[in-house]
Amino acid sequence: MFYFGVDYYPEHWPEERWSYDADLMAEAGFNIARLGEFAWSRFEPSEGNYDFGWLDRAIEILSDREIRIVLGTPTASAPPWVMAKSPEMFRMLPNGSRVPYGHRREYCPNNPTYIDLSKRIVSALAEHYAERLEITGWQIDNEFGDRCYCPICAAAFHAWLRDRYGTLPILNQVWGTAFWSHEYTDWNQIPTPLADANPHNPGLALDFKRFASDSYVAFQKMQIDILRGKCPGHLITHNFMGFKYPKLDYFDLARDLDFVSWDNYLRMQWTINDGVDSRAAALGHDTMRGLKGRNFWVMEQQSGGGGWECVSVSPRPGEIRLWTYQAIAHGADGIIYFRWRTNRFGAEQYWHGVLDHHGIPGHRYEEIKRIGKEIRNLGETLVGARIESDVALLLSYDSRFSFQVQQGNPDFDYGEHFQDVYSGFAQQNISVDVVQPLDDLDKYRLVIAPALHVVSDAVAENLKRFVQGCGVLVFSARCGVKDVANAVVDRQLPGVLSEMCGTVVEEYDSLPTGVENELEVDHGIPIEGAIAAKYWCDVLKTDQARVVARYTRNYYAGKPAITLNNFGDGKVVYLGTFGEEATYASIAPWLMSLAGVETGINTSRAIEVGVRIKNDKRFLFILNHGAKDEVIKLDKQYHDLLTDIKPITGDIHVAPLDVKILIEIA
Repeated sequence: MFYFGVDYYPEHWPEERWSYDADLMAEAGFNIARLGEFAWSRFEPSEGNYDFGWLDRAIEILSDREIRIVLGTPTASAPPWVMAKSPEMFRMLPNGSRVPYGHRREYCPNNPTYIDLSKRIVSALAEHYAERLEITGWQIDNEFGDRCYCPICAAAFHAWLRDRYGTLPILNQVWGTAFWSHEYTDWNQIPTPLADANPHNPGLALDFKRFASDSYVAFQKMQIDILRGKCPGHLITHNFMGFKYPKLDYFDLARDLDFVSWDNYLRMQWTINDGVDSRAAALGHDTMRGLKGRNFWVMEQQSGGGGWECVSVSPRPGEIRLWTYQAIAHGADGIIYFRWRTNRFGAEQYWHGVLDHHGIPGHRYEEIKRIGKEIRNLGETLVGARIESDVALLLSYDSRFSFQVQQGNPDFDYGEHFQDVYSGFAQQNISVDVVQPLDDLDKYRLVIAPALHVVSDAVAENLKRFVQGCGVLVFSARCGVKDVANAVVDRQLPGVLSEMCGTVVEEYDSLPTGVENELEVDHGIPIEGAIAAKYWCDVLKTDQARVVARYTRNYYAGKPAITLNNFGDGKVVYLGTFGEEATYASIAPWLMSLAGVETGINTSRAIEVGVRIKNDKRFLFILNHGAKDEVIKLDKQYHDLLTDIKPITGDIHVAPLDVKILIEIA
């Protein structure tokens, strides 16, 4: 089943309204609703006194309209009586102060009292709903992530370190604590990296970020174990926050779940721009698909203007439909809109939903109703269709965390760099997977490792195997700089990657803000367009690799900036600098040609093309994110599944914010 639904909060509205809401939902084509993830105070008004009757009645009303249920565990926001039990339950900020009560996610994920109370409410919910056939699955908590620096976390961090290193002499050695005379003689001496005027030991800082991520993985696993034990037939997910969220290792968080879901907002108060960066949403979708290597859901798809203090630009007519099909084009098998009705009270009064405050259906409801009709016709055809990619990007959370400790250049951001690389390849209208460095890479022809800063021996060996087996591997600047303890390697960069690169970094230069260094591409290299170095220049030296491009400015003018090396049966490209999206869009066709990867349909940047495959049928998605009609040239005959027009061939017009889903006619 293709799941198409909405996030609903019956506890916010009079019970006599529920049936009317459910009728409108059914009319819109919804077959699922998420409930309960912020309803702890209604589930357990006082300790041990549970009330699920109101939710039973809401579920029955929805079930009568054939609307299934995803239940949220309510641990993201506790009622006052829970948090009043101990001031130690409140999460500590990096400045040493405690988060006050009154928002959400105030809790410390390692606090034993909070964990115990969470176990009780999750167990009570699971026992009550274990046999209910209307329940499809569970969402654990809501949008995990903020780190805690409290004394309880400090003690848990010490235990985590003992498990990792075994003895203090080993820890002191790998962290290099002789620097500043920080050699520890007792585990309790090790601090949490609170924010102050001076930097912490990079090894300590990276390990704390790993520990903080593991803390939420463990808190989630506690809930998963309860649900699996009491509701073995129910699916379990968590709503992630896409590629941009930098504080958790999402691969680890996804490991114990049945499937990944995420919250997709393209217009919010923090991005109040006229346009929308469709490539950012595309990377979010591909990252979520990559976390488990399978299709995903969107648990919160934006359906109105979003914001707390301010209101974002409202989705333009057609954008909700476009964003829905963009998600499906990237592998979504479920779309759930946030939220049903815009709330009249609370911090999210202006986080608009399908209906406005007054509850009267408007143009957003009608747009989603149109999608619902299309999904009824197409959903079963598309659900389960896979995406096949010849190209993968390596997402390293160790490297991402390491750059949070030391970014190298004040203008460099790992996430923005990763996005630029992704967008440059996405412009070629090809599918791109996002995987982790230790994944099996054999199915890919081209793998790109943006700023793979922290490299273990195991990762280096995995990459060598890939290249030796005919793969093409691309590194950017700042690769191979650190070992797993966040210490700089004691050999010429890129460290353990040098052999396969056939080049070394002679020295490096951190560029001032706004300063670029243009590159001169060697004759015979089919790279079109100007290429300029930003932020960082690795000055390369090689007597083995081919020099592809050289710097043209500064004291290292004429020195290599990009090299190409044959290694085993494959090739390794070292890009010794960073660039903008346009830079990678210029370089991508050359890299793809090295790997034998075909480019997609030639279009403007406004057009996005995706392909899903099922039973040897290829579904071609063409999405127009722009403000004008676009003409796409087709070289085969197709059937338009949304309009049922066939055959279509040659030039087709795609209106602004419109989408085509085509299947080739044999």
